[in-house]
Amino acid sequence: MFDTILIANRGEIACRVMETARAMGLRCIAVHSDADSAAKHVRMADEAVCIGGAAPAESYLRGARIIDAALATGAQAIHPGYGFLSENPEFVEAVEAAGLTFIGPSASAIRKMGLKDAAKALMEKAGVPVVPGYHGASQDDTLLAMEAEKIGFPVLIKAVAGGGGKGMRLVETAEDFADGLERARAEARTAFGNDAVLIEKFVTAPRHIEVQVFGDGTKAVHLFERDCSLQRRHQKVIEEAPAPGMTEEMRAAMGAAAVRAAEAIGYKGAGTVEFIVDGSDGLRPDGFWFMEMNTRLQVEHPVTEAITGVDLVEWQIRVAAGEPLPMAQEDLTISGHAFEARLYAEDVPAGFLPATGHLAHLKFPEEVRSDSGVSSGDDISPHYDPMIAKLIVHGPTRAVALRKLARALRGTEVAGTVTNLAFLGALAEHAGFAVGQVDTGLIARDLKSLTEPVEINHETIASAALCAAGLDGSGGFDRGFALWQPLVRTVTLAGRTEHHCRLSVTGPDSVKIDVDDSDVIAEYRIGGWWMNGRPAPRVHRDGGHLTVLRDYGVAFEIVDPLARAAQAAGGDGVTLAPMPGKVVAVLVKAGQSVSTGDRLAVLEAMKMEHTLTAGLDGTVAEVLVSAGDQVAAGAPLIRLEIEGETA
Repeated sequence: MFDTILIANRGEIACRVMETARAMGLRCIAVHSDADSAAKHVRMADEAVCIGGAAPAESYLRGARIIDAALATGAQAIHPGYGFLSENPEFVEAVEAAGLTFIGPSASAIRKMGLKDAAKALMEKAGVPVVPGYHGASQDDTLLAMEAEKIGFPVLIKAVAGGGGKGMRLVETAEDFADGLERARAEARTAFGNDAVLIEKFVTAPRHIEVQVFGDGTKAVHLFERDCSLQRRHQKVIEEAPAPGMTEEMRAAMGAAAVRAAEAIGYKGAGTVEFIVDGSDGLRPDGFWFMEMNTRLQVEHPVTEAITGVDLVEWQIRVAAGEPLPMAQEDLTISGHAFEARLYAEDVPAGFLPATGHLAHLKFPEEVRSDSGVSSGDDISPHYDPMIAKLIVHGPTRAVALRKLARALRGTEVAGTVTNLAFLGALAEHAGFAVGQVDTGLIARDLKSLTEPVEINHETIASAALCAAGLDGSGGFDRGFALWQPLVRTVTLAGRTEHHCRLSVTGPDSVKIDVDDSDVIAEYRIGGWWMNGRPAPRVHRDGGHLTVLRDYGVAFEIVDPLARAAQAAGGDGVTLAPMPGKVVAVLVKAGQSVSTGDRLAVLEAMKMEHTLTAGLDGTVAEVLVSAGDQVAAGAPLIRLEIEGETA
């Protein structure tokens, strides 16, 4: 067994590997880019080595630097995690040439599964069912069109070297084939430098079910299946194990096919055989086909661990060290049901755009397994995948596990960046998903309802107002008020809309909060505040930014009317940017007359849009920015001419 391993990765998977390795008594070496010098995986490691710049090509994809780091720190083995160099056969060969052990499959096995067309031909030979299609070498346009006609529409055009949904086009009629082919090739050239394609029959009610396999280089076992059908644009969102509706007959057939696939290439370590399944008439042993094999650990491996009680990373390390497979097929069993949800920093209303930001607060419920590469106080980097965490739950039945997932998502607290938390919550509470009606088109069909903003109630707004006014702590009746002033405060909060709140102290431990002309009674009881007879949600405050930790996190900004007036006028007719951001729109032009309160420009900052208004009457003398400009805090945006003078 090794005593020191290097993890050639970052983020959540690097932390996950270290947790198991440390539990096995191993010393862990981290590598990191300049941007990751204070990252969680670096803080966890026994030793860390900087390997280059922020861009992956300058650091995490530099195999020679990683190998040098392993040799310099006394590591005997390298664990690649997933992504980056995990499926790069040249890196595997370089690791072994340096006298180190690669914790994963051989370079030969990776190559055999690296190109989809060659892999499918190999699987056919091994007796693994493959989707009807064309996997030939010829890329002649006319031939491809004829093959598509022969297969029967709809068909799927897929890049031979593809992955992650890139270089893939669904074509429903013969008339659309030429255009779909051109688009798939163009995307494949850009993403992979290889525009070769294959064509497959498109399954109209598809489910994505994959089988976890594990081999020792000769023999292999399977650890049952995972259903990954809940996808958006071919990207997995929520995974579960076992697959809903799975029969013992089909499980045995799929498991046997996956083992044949692994043994056909002499597979060593953890891998996943992915199948496309026809779910139009239930799950049938003759209704599944090989798609591809991922020759690495998968992001969703924790659900398999939850239902089998197996630590797949421990198995990887032990088998790489020369030990036999820890368990035989007949010893592996399924216990209960598990779900995994992927929490990302992304702007769902803006089309799921990846987001950055400072994680001012991050907390998960104690009863959920949370695999994360970040902590409170960390930043979401623009250089890497914006995953915050994976939340994994396990229960005795699917229904219980799904309820636990919904509860875990509602109990997760994130402040400082926008996330897909509410979207995940809507999926976990989706009626069709609850009864097992899952296929890869579910999210697309119900996207509108799944992305509807959560309704904000008055108690949520009142809790934010209480915090903004400084009244959220315990104490006497005078907290948050100045001497000789009436016990009344007004607070303006900017969220999706602007909310005007009036707070009146009505007793030693009670405050009446008028929220948009509706009254909320807040009472301080032992342990915290209550709103209208219910416990108030906690509020995280970061300067003028508030996040109410309810309903997946509701963000507000405190509006200071005096500062707003000063900002709008700049004291001398200059409109200033209140914070760094992007100018979304300029609403006025030079020579235009404006009145106090008129809208001048819209600034996007902190993933929210802020309207800047005129603080006085005047004429626009000069517009200093254009839509699309990035501006710093305090940058002048618009100058107004006041009473005949140009400011």
